[in-house]
Amino acid sequence: MATNLRARETTEAIERLYVTMRHLFYRGFFKPGGVSGESIRTLLMTISPEIYGSMSVGNKVELDGLLYVLDRLPEGIESTAFVHLTSDEGFEKGSFEVIVPKKRRRNCYRIDEHQMNIEVLLGRSEIYDILTHLTFLYIEADKIRELGYRKDEEYKPTRTWRVIEEVATGAKKLSRKEKEVALIHLSSLLGRTFDEVLNAYNNFGDDLNPDRLFKIIYSLGKVSLDDLTGVREREIYFSAILRERVGHHLFGERWANKVKEVLATNDLHKRPLHIISANMHSVKNMLFGNDAVGKKATKEVDYTLYEEISNKKPLQEKVLTHAEKQGLIYINDDSGSNIDVQIIDLSKINLKNTPFSSIKFKGDDVILVFDYAFGEQAFEIMDELLRPYEHQQEIYTMHVKSISIMGKAGILTGAKGDIMIPTSHIFEGTADNYVFENALKVEDFEDDEVKAFEGSMITVLGTSLQNKDILSYFMNTTWNAVGLEMEGAHYHKAIQVASKIRHHISPDLFICYGYYASDNPLETGSTLSSGGLGLTGVKPTYMITLRILEKILNSATTV
Repeated sequence: MATNLRARETTEAIERLYVTMRHLFYRGFFKPGGVSGESIRTLLMTISPEIYGSMSVGNKVELDGLLYVLDRLPEGIESTAFVHLTSDEGFEKGSFEVIVPKKRRRNCYRIDEHQMNIEVLLGRSEIYDILTHLTFLYIEADKIRELGYRKDEEYKPTRTWRVIEEVATGAKKLSRKEKEVALIHLSSLLGRTFDEVLNAYNNFGDDLNPDRLFKIIYSLGKVSLDDLTGVREREIYFSAILRERVGHHLFGERWANKVKEVLATNDLHKRPLHIISANMHSVKNMLFGNDAVGKKATKEVDYTLYEEISNKKPLQEKVLTHAEKQGLIYINDDSGSNIDVQIIDLSKINLKNTPFSSIKFKGDDVILVFDYAFGEQAFEIMDELLRPYEHQQEIYTMHVKSISIMGKAGILTGAKGDIMIPTSHIFEGTADNYVFENALKVEDFEDDEVKAFEGSMITVLGTSLQNKDILSYFMNTTWNAVGLEMEGAHYHKAIQVASKIRHHISPDLFICYGYYASDNPLETGSTLSSGGLGLTGVKPTYMITLRILEKILNSATTV
């Protein structure tokens, strides 16, 4: 009963958080330290997401969550008071250096000492994602300020804070022993063990910037103090162009028109089409990998080959070069959607040296693989892709035979690297639920190392907003949820609209949905902030790709 109560509180807080953020977006600005910012903080603290760890603990700074967030925000965001969210407004034509976050494909620009501009091209989900991460960052910054300055002495810095400042500003060159002493002071301030801080110091830093952790902590505390004392209040702005463009499919339409133009130019636009949303390597490697590296395919799929290719950039380039010689068309996206595309003409492929040599394929089908979308962007790009297109004064609708969605997701019933086969998508916080016949079945995945689970999937408003209570509720009740992700319901909404309502495509297509587990948010140490899958994700990724391609190739066979 207590879990259900917390789940309801969380659901309500998530809904209110999104309503609040949407209101502030259309208002145009807000102050993180003001009334509006406090409202967002209170709701985020109520939710207390697993990914943000000890955020709600006042005397302990969350280090894994901090690394996770800073990997997705531009370098230097911790030292800026003003954050401007903009659309593609031509900043690249100025002299500003482009800053691309380590784990997010978005262009950012340091305008001056105190302002950072972040380009938002992927829609509302990206805005909510950024605002949630910034709110976490400000919560931790205010904790650091409270721990580093004495409020009862007009915010005089503590002795510990002075040591951190010396390292962060480079005021003094420290010996190894002095650096260890500084780390002890840092661990005292952060409320963490020396071992935890040492690991964080190594994770944050590199050869060029070994003291990055000290600089980040110092900058967060300093900017927070400036905000509190009125020296420079933190503010978040949304540009007028961004507010005008969001929700209007501007970048999705550009992207889809480019894709359909390439299909038409290569006389592929009237061929049977199989659409796959996935990564940019697994389909290519399975169809061209063996020939490219000179290996002979065996009856058993050689997953070590794909692991080797994933680990070596020269091999990746070799496979791509070979694939392009065999007719693969690569579209390096410049529409602003950040979604690259591969077009593969199956009539040009010899399957003898692939894992599909036993399939008697005969057809002129075309596979269109496009890179991962982000949240609500999935509806935009799929909706635009499936619309009719005019070519040489003729309007044509694409002959879509199948749509496959493969991605990574959080698992509730298994472990990292396992596979989830959804039977429905439940859109969190709404009544939009989608039931479908999945051409992939749990029986397709029988393996001693990788387990497969079947059930409903929760399409969440943001992976960074989930806590154990709400996830346990979805898993343990009759919702029978096996995992959570951010795009499934949006994709299926677009597919349903195109096939059942607007009749842009045939309703007889088959659909494949398959996900591999990038994390388990119910397990401590297995959330997204604990790090990625690395090469552990290779086998489940290729197992799903194998089954999708088998079903595509078997849909056009001769006996």
